[in-house]
Amino acid sequence: MYAAIRRYEGVTDPAEAARLVKEGFVPLMRQIPGFVAYYWLDAGNSVMVSTSVFQDKAGADESISRASDYVRDNLASLMPNPPQVMAGEVVASA
Repeated sequence: MYAAIRRYEGVTDPAEAARLVKEGFVPLMRQIPGFVAYYWLDAGNSVMVSTSVFQDKAGADESISRASDYVRDNLASLMPNPPQVMAGEVVASA
């Protein structure tokens, strides 16, 4: 399995960002081949974190691309700062 983690700082309206992610972005993630799970976290202090899990690297890479497009097209006013993006193979899980 592979995961992609994106950390967004300076989120201006976390509740609205969560609504838009739940209604618009989650369905896009489910369409990517190899989808396993997606999580959107409110870490507090205007920080939100997303975690996408896929069966293979191609799925994780696709999720990063789709996230970039979705934020640009739908969330730019709520998330003005570029995210910190990390991705890699899951080497342990429970």
